Amino acid sequence: MNRSPELEDLLRRLAPQVLGVLLRRYGGIDTAEDAVQEALIAAATHWPDDGIPDNPRGWLLQAATRRLTDQIRSDQARRRREQAVAAEPAHPETPAQDDTLTLLFLCCHPVLTPASAIALTLRAVGGLTTAEIASAFLVPEATMAQRISRAKQRIKASGATFAMPAAGDEREQRLRSVLHVLYLIFNEGYVSTAGPNLHRRELSAEAIRLTRAVHGMLPGDTEVTGLLALMLLTEARRPARTGPAGELIPLAEQDRRRWDQPRITEGVALAVRATSEGPPGDYALQAAIAALHDEAARAEDTDWPQILGLYGVLERLTGNPMVALNRAVAAAMVHGPAVGLKLLEPLDERLPGHYRLDAVRAHLRELLGETDAAIAHYDAAAKATLSIPERNYLTTKAAQLRRQASGRSSN
Repeated sequence: MNRSPELEDLLRRLAPQVLGVLLRRYGGIDTAEDAVQEALIAAATHWPDDGIPDNPRGWLLQAATRRLTDQIRSDQARRRREQAVAAEPAHPETPAQDDTLTLLFLCCHPVLTPASAIALTLRAVGGLTTAEIASAFLVPEATMAQRISRAKQRIKASGATFAMPAAGDEREQRLRSVLHVLYLIFNEGYVSTAGPNLHRRELSAEAIRLTRAVHGMLPGDTEVTGLLALMLLTEARRPARTGPAGELIPLAEQDRRRWDQPRITEGVALAVRATSEGPPGDYALQAAIAALHDEAARAEDTDWPQILGLYGVLERLTGNPMVALNRAVAAAMVHGPAVGLKLLEPLDERLPGHYRLDAVRAHLRELLGETDAAIAHYDAAAKATLSIPERNYLTTKAAQLRRQASGRSSN
């Protein structure tokens, strides 16, 4: 089914609003979400030929409500609920209300695993079909359908209602869950963990769209601002991250003239705001690091001492081993590869067998001129990664070093 970009954007913006109305009226995320998906499919089928109606939200709401009441009538176990709905007066058209944030809080409920929350968010809030989500995560459609179904059942069993959590610690904790899910969706789109493509543009684009929506509703939250800044500053580099054949081009070798300057300008402004309006959180700190990379006209102009300092703060704040890995890289750029290698030693227990640990070691050994050790680590990293572009890059690096070593020995 082909959809124009404009229609795709419209349906994705309206989907959470229509779902929010159904949840407030009838409850039951499983049946309501299925009804909305049926309405979206109907719209995508009819609107390209018939034209977009004057009130597209009302059209979708009417179609979804009809589908939902049909489901209720066909389910004898819900007879009492059907009678209650039938006895109600007709609902007037609900005033336009954007329920995106409320729906995000529901889809990112603490009872769900991150994988389930991601799938449900992309389906219920992002408007992606189950097939699209399954394709993005390289799993069978039936597997993804089961994951989404289980997520809806767990939310139903938890007794969660369609309402924003009360202000205070509960809302703050739930917001952190929402931001974490959006962060994971973006990362999977920007650096796919498996498969033939380095990017999954549809995922990173959806994460940015949803984060913009959250930022529009919570413009004063510095972590929301920081996350949006981080996404924009990272996404700005996408045009230069791959070569003509889709091969990986590392940051230091990218043609920075191809970076998206409007995104960088917006991202830097947001990063400044996120770090200046109170103690910065982890997303704001990551955005500040990304801004320093993006503002450097050449790789050699990068302010590595400041990046190293920010990674130190971020590591103390999060305790994340991947942050420690990145701090080791920054330390190598400031103090030399031997210092970076020393900082990697404690990560063997925290990141056992992770390909990035071998990849960083390979790079630092290469800088030290330790060719054999570098080749061994490049080979190990290539064997461990599930991303084909990254595997090809690492394999190519090892092959280049072998050719160089062979050339020296023949001379």
